[in-house]
Amino acid sequence: MAREIERKFLLKNDNWKKQVTETLSIKQGYLANTAKASIRVRRQNDVANINIKAAVAGVSREEFEYNIPIDEAEHLLKNLCLRPIIDKQRHIVLHAGHTWEIDVFESDNKGLIVAEIELSASNEYFEKPE
Repeated sequence: MAREIERKFLLKNDNWKKQVTETLSIKQGYLANTAKASIRVRRQNDVANINIKAAVAGVSREEFEYNIPIDEAEHLLKNLCLRPIIDKQRHIVLHAGHTWEIDVFESDNKGLIVAEIELSASNEYFEKPE
């Protein structure tokens, strides 16, 4: 069974910008968002997938992800996903042996910036960037 362990943070400043190693363009929409799980479609540059995540509080939860053809993802995003569709730029930052994903939201969520780190254990130590 797949398990995701992640922590999310709001950013205090834009010092992270000088450490970006890669930027991805992401469009995602939710097919379902219930008390038990969310099911979303995501297109990230030239890759698309369907993702299922358990809706639980805390840093660890079940997650399943399956690649799908780009044209099918576009069809789902346009015709079946709940509104609004989420548009964001994901910036990859490497810091102290970990990969951070900094999401800069556009459209309806413009102005929101979130940093996320995925861990191998819920008690794994990591250093927060400035």
